Amino acid sequence: MIDVVAEYTEAAPGRTLVESGELVAGSMARTAAGLLFNDGSAKVRLDDALAGWLRRTATTADVDPPALVSSRARCRAGAALAFAAELSVTRAHQGRAVRTDGFLTPGPGDRAPADEVAEAAVLAARDTTEEWRVRHLGYLLAEAAVSSDLDAAVVLRGLRLATDLTGRQWVLLAGVGRRERTPLPMTPVPQDPRGWTAWGALEDLADLQRRGLLDPPPATPRPGGAALPRLRPVDLRLTRRGVLVHRLLALDFVRDPAVAAALADLS
Repeated sequence: MIDVVAEYTEAAPGRTLVESGELVAGSMARTAAGLLFNDGSAKVRLDDALAGWLRRTATTADVDPPALVSSRARCRAGAALAFAAELSVTRAHQGRAVRTDGFLTPGPGDRAPADEVAEAAVLAARDTTEEWRVRHLGYLLAEAAVSSDLDAAVVLRGLRLATDLTGRQWVLLAGVGRRERTPLPMTPVPQDPRGWTAWGALEDLADLQRRGLLDPPPATPRPGGAALPRLRPVDLRLTRRGVLVHRLLALDFVRDPAVAAALADLS
């Protein structure tokens, strides 16, 4: 009996990683593991190429982790892959087909363009201390798998842009992205806030403008010291860079209370 258990444990690298994501992703992680490793317990199926990619990513991340990875970081990696499986089911129900342009197909060295994206996203999930972000890093994988207009280089650029931002900046992008269904405040943001929370939120907002993720760009001083125009949240728009990050991270799924709190920080 011990031999049988040892054989099962040894034969299931990758699955154990995804299941470990339960600490971050909840019980859904075990469902996702069953879906990816096809144990017959799942009521739905993923596209074979997509499931094979996520399974390959999980196995590689499990058997060849970076040195000195903490147990919590391992859980975050597993959770990211569980979230990728979760959104993949949703995208399939929405009729979005998995791409067939070679993105998921291993080539020389048994490595697909998608493998570079998955490795980078899993590393980002391991490294973040704001664990709510893990969901969106996993969602990036699911979105990339159905976005044939985005090659691996563009997806990696979007991921680099995203991982360089604060969590509140993700939430602000989410708020601007849903402006059509949830109107943004019309009250101007403070120009010289006294409270640290408002100051930090304004710094996050100005940084998004400087990075070219939000329009309008930061106001520049006028000749003669004329007063600068007052910026209102309602004036904000996603730039093309902002659209890329918003789309890849599926920021539509950021919860409304989080968006409301980030906007309130600007007041």
